[in-house]
Amino acid sequence: MTFPLTITTIGEVLFHGDAESLIAPGADGELTVLPNHVPLVTRLKEGRLKVRTREQVHEFSVSRGILEVSRKNVTVLL
Repeated sequence: MTFPLTITTIGEVLFHGDAESLIAPGADGELTVLPNHVPLVTRLKEGRLKVRTREQVHEFSVSRGILEVSRKNVTVLL
């Protein structure tokens, strides 16, 4: 199972596609998002985003951001 994920900055889309999981440095600790995750919005702190797709693992550095998980998709704003 996968979920649609977009990771974007003000000027650039860093990732847009289907993910199996997302590991993110949440403000209150590391969190993992899987398909059918409960909706949430949280701040991100400095760390690494890890996106697992069917083909590979993508990693992105984060200094701060917002993670939004909705019923239909997941968005990371950096």
